[in-house]
Amino acid sequence: MRVLAIVPTYNERDNLPILVRALRERVPGIELLVIDDASPDGTGEVAEELAHETGAVAVQHRPGKLGLGSAYVGGFQYAIARRYDRVIQMDADLSHRPADVPALLAATEAADVAIGSRNIPGGRTPGWPAERRLISRFGSLYARTLLSLPVQDCTSGFKCFRGAALEMIELDRLRSNGYAFQVEVNYACARAGLRLTEVPIVFPERVNGVSKMSGGIAWEAARLVLQLRRGATPAQPRREAVEVAPVRREAHA
Repeated sequence: MRVLAIVPTYNERDNLPILVRALRERVPGIELLVIDDASPDGTGEVAEELAHETGAVAVQHRPGKLGLGSAYVGGFQYAIARRYDRVIQMDADLSHRPADVPALLAATEAADVAIGSRNIPGGRTPGWPAERRLISRFGSLYARTLLSLPVQDCTSGFKCFRGAALEMIELDRLRSNGYAFQVEVNYACARAGLRLTEVPIVFPERVNGVSKMSGGIAWEAARLVLQLRRGATPAQPRREAVEVAPVRREAHA
């Protein structure tokens, strides 16, 4: 089974080598596509070194900060063109742990899309202050309620897709470009009739670098949900949707 991890980067030179090494240990044969937005700290150069050393890393250099959504759409198109069997999307800052990737892959034996969830039993966010937990939970509740999504963690950016499932999403219609992209992808998957499941993950605070989260990003997500709600017209599923129960496993630190 050919597996690709899509990893957008901006100023992640310290984290990227750790991520690549850990992923290759956990999932032998995995390949990575690093999409770097002209990181001033030299992340792109580090990615090129890793590509040369491992033979398992491809690198796309973009001319500036073009946004998370466009990076993932480009990565999905890359994966579809090369017919990967499974496609992981994850952050480079190690908040998405390579240790959880095998569980996401296993979950796609029965589902089209597996979502790494902080909000189902077994999911944890160690090191998060109570205020951040509350904002994250409210954001998911808001999106889930207004868009009728069968997902507890609507803002999670840690996902695994079957390659064939990506082809069923109308990628050219995705319009958000920040962290709201995660909500929009879930919505697109649900409307396409894809089978969604959630896998509990541990989501620690980043160790190196600076978080990209901001109030503007949160507002973008809230506005997108309202736009999708107002413009939502039920699409005919492209095949029968099958409800898949969340995968349960014991979370570990």
